[in-house]
Amino acid sequence: MSGAGGHTIDEVSVTETWARLQRDPNAQLIDVRTKAEWAFVGVPDLGTVNKRPVLVEWQTFPDNRVDQNFAARLIESLEVAGASKESELLFICRSGGRSLMAAQAMTAAGYTRCRNVSSGFEGPLDPSRHRGLLSGWKASGLPWVQG
Repeated sequence: MSGAGGHTIDEVSVTETWARLQRDPNAQLIDVRTKAEWAFVGVPDLGTVNKRPVLVEWQTFPDNRVDQNFAARLIESLEVAGASKESELLFICRSGGRSLMAAQAMTAAGYTRCRNVSSGFEGPLDPSRHRGLLSGWKASGLPWVQG
């Protein structure tokens, strides 16, 4: 997908994301969902690869406005995590939309390896209008914990 400044943001599957997090000690998973989603839906559990997801909201809950300080807050969190502008950053949200925008914003901020986790944490709605069953982090059986 096209990113900021003409850069392409690669789409990465959840299973490939997990493999990259296992392989690359500098790779970071950035969950840009809301605090409510983290608390009530759950968060990826990266304990077995000695990591924690970086949790920074793209939109604030409950007003759903894009956080104008997103990039600054994420940069600060990445510095604490020991990431650089060359570290692979894997962005995840519910189903892939907000994470793509966040990856574009961080590409514009000079981070060179931003990726979008294509089906997100819960994936798309199924025919019964439920998420988490068709695709995404949870449906793929990857580790997660209730917030």
